Amino acid sequence: MSDLKDHANKAIAENGSPTARASLELLYEIGREVAADLDLRTVLHRMLFLSMKSIGAISGSIIVLDDEGQPVESAFLLLGQTHNHTALQLRVTYDRGMAGWVARNKKAVLVRDTSKDERWLRLPDDSKEQTGPKSAVSAPILAGDRLVGVITLVHPTPGYFISDHLELTEAIAGQAGTAIRHAQLFKSLEAAHQRYRDLFQDSIDPILITDRQGHILEANRQAEITCGLIGEKLRALTVSEVHRVDFEKVGAEFEKLTSGETVSYETVLFSRRGRDIPIQVYVRNISYEGGNQLQWILQDITERKDLDSLREDLIAMVYHDLRSPLMNIVSSLEVLSSMSPSEDDNAVRSLLNIALRSTERIHRLTDSLLDINRLEAGQTIGNRQPIAPKKLIEEALDTVLPLAENKDLEISTDFAPVSPPIYVDADMIRRVLINMLENAIKFTPAGGNICVGVHPTVDTVQMWVQDSGPGIPSVEFDRIFEKFTRLNSTEGPRGLGLGLAYCRLAILGHGGKIWVESEVGKGSIFKFEIPLADQPDNEV
Repeated sequence: MSDLKDHANKAIAENGSPTARASLELLYEIGREVAADLDLRTVLHRMLFLSMKSIGAISGSIIVLDDEGQPVESAFLLLGQTHNHTALQLRVTYDRGMAGWVARNKKAVLVRDTSKDERWLRLPDDSKEQTGPKSAVSAPILAGDRLVGVITLVHPTPGYFISDHLELTEAIAGQAGTAIRHAQLFKSLEAAHQRYRDLFQDSIDPILITDRQGHILEANRQAEITCGLIGEKLRALTVSEVHRVDFEKVGAEFEKLTSGETVSYETVLFSRRGRDIPIQVYVRNISYEGGNQLQWILQDITERKDLDSLREDLIAMVYHDLRSPLMNIVSSLEVLSSMSPSEDDNAVRSLLNIALRSTERIHRLTDSLLDINRLEAGQTIGNRQPIAPKKLIEEALDTVLPLAENKDLEISTDFAPVSPPIYVDADMIRRVLINMLENAIKFTPAGGNICVGVHPTVDTVQMWVQDSGPGIPSVEFDRIFEKFTRLNSTEGPRGLGLGLAYCRLAILGHGGKIWVESEVGKGSIFKFEIPLADQPDNEV
């Protein structure tokens, strides 16, 4: 008790009532001190120490609040010594004490005698046998309109604090609000940087950070493991020495990366372990270390490439292993058809026709699987010849007409009076038309209508197939041409999702384009265009 009184008397003798000049000097010193450091705990203790020193307080506290108004941080000084609150003590002090009242009301308060104010949380130390009644000032700490904390200053002598002290405490709280907010933002930024560093280092993909010239500035652990180079040895390289850069995608001097969009391409990584690694690269412009740098994510796609190779081998195996027995079946059926005992035996003839059409369909499917494989591998279409579009459509109609008749569908044609020949692989385009017609037949209800047509434009020939089916949502227009894609429908026919994928690849391989126009409930029209091209001189 005597130590507190001595300390208080000394503070009164040195400070007394704050003058305007002393207040300005204090606020200036607080502003200078807190601006010199962004560590929240350091800011709190320096601000509290200077405040107590200026107005002669013996103890004081600053409680920091989060966005929900809950206490998350505190500083508490008694006789110049730091004391730490436990989480429970902080919670009780805030909820039941004067600081909580100030926070809830956002209003500063002057308590001349703590023993006579119910807002003061009485502790055993407040008894007359201990430190006894005190005087206190408390003010909300605001950053703009946002409550970020509460400052409380205490003196062991009742009546010590006057209105001047309260005004000064409010001014200190104003300084504290900005300082605390800056410290909180800095702490959040540091936490975000640390999270980024953790994600950067723990990523399962190699990640490189380079400058705008491609010099490696930073690399994560996985990049070092994958490249077989550690630390400065890897950072001494350029990104083009690590993997084969697609300069067509990124630009000769990476100028195509300035827009902020992510650029992606497949290439290989030069591993020091003796085998190049197939990778998918994702590169974009980022803000790093105060400047604009490039982030390179090098995703190992070895397993994907192995699966692609296995798939290609499987498709080739299916095609070659099926083709020979399939041709034998077709030949046998044709022989049986020619040996039919009587033209009047309609049942036998019908069965033979069904078998022939089914085998033809299997043959088209195997050819399409092989073509998909070739087109995806980038092989060009070589077996081209001039042919009339009308002839291709008529041949396709001959193939699908029995299917349409079985569903009682009416198929009409819309041919332009004159259509120039197109220079194409006739079998591929014929299969495109058959796929589109079979698709229309599949989704058009019995008794519906289908129209197929051709019309020349300035430099292309456009062909289309229109149905009266259920239509397609606009969000599915692009996805429907992807492999193994089927619309999410629990009703209607199902398939493998290869027909339209083949159509797209075949048309693109001819330099054309394909698309769909549709409205739900009003049918669909699939269109494609083939550019008019001169026949090469070496082909007639």
